[in-house]
Amino acid sequence: MHPAYSVIFFTVASGAGLGLLAFMGLGALSVGAQPMPFMLTTFGIAFALTIGGLLSSTFHLGHPERAWRAMTQWRSSWLSREGVFAIITLIVGAIFAALWTFMDIGSAILGIITAILSLVTVWATGMIYAQIKAVDLWHRWLTPVCYLLFSVAGGMILFLFLHAAFTDKTEPVWELSSVAMIALLVAWVVKVFWWMGGDKSPTSTPESATGLGSLGKVRLLERPHTGSNYLLGEMGFHIGRKHARKLRLIAVMLGAVLPILLILLAIPAPFDALWLGLAVLAHLAGMLVERWLFFAEARHAVMSYY
Repeated sequence: MHPAYSVIFFTVASGAGLGLLAFMGLGALSVGAQPMPFMLTTFGIAFALTIGGLLSSTFHLGHPERAWRAMTQWRSSWLSREGVFAIITLIVGAIFAALWTFMDIGSAILGIITAILSLVTVWATGMIYAQIKAVDLWHRWLTPVCYLLFSVAGGMILFLFLHAAFTDKTEPVWELSSVAMIALLVAWVVKVFWWMGGDKSPTSTPESATGLGSLGKVRLLERPHTGSNYLLGEMGFHIGRKHARKLRLIAVMLGAVLPILLILLAIPAPFDALWLGLAVLAHLAGMLVERWLFFAEARHAVMSYY
């Protein structure tokens, strides 16, 4: 599939933003009053990433001004459900953020609802791709799981950085750092299994695409087009296996190994916010590579005709 940069940015940015918002929602269970700069910046970044990602996704549409119509099909479309959940999440999250930030009311119930809605929205994003039967690589239950785990891990690293930058840095947050590193490891281990499963899964063939496999070998008598067309442009992207493996390694190194090393450096360091900021940047860079591969390696069944 053709990697659309607007969709890549959307999935990475909104995933991190919703993960951060979910973590803040759960934080209302045990965290009391926090410095105003920390609260404003944290919620501001969470909403900016989420809204910015959602807006960027509309640039992939032929008519962005009609994007609102997509939400009318929520009964049957995961894309529509994602939009509905996103709007509800932003409204509930905004109320939760305003109460906690400006009135010092950290409502545990509202925080839990915000966290659940945030994660459900990320799950719906993953299901947009997992429910497409014509793309074997995506049509697996691990696809939305990967989206969810990466969102949680990204949100936790962002929270660690902001916590170090705007609160008391004399007491290292060992527990949160450990959980963040574990979340990173789990997310990328699951992603490696996702890659391995995709390499082993059968790809679409002319026999399976046409449903005529029971009659024997299907061969092409005449190509459907003599020139390029929309399908070839959107679904005819190809990346060599050799290059894909190199990019996978780069994604893991940037998205997992380097952030974990930087978090370990940040724990005893007097300027831990610097290391954690670099960890955030490294993780996001790794996620951009991972998400580019997510689309570049996918092969739609329609390409069997070409």
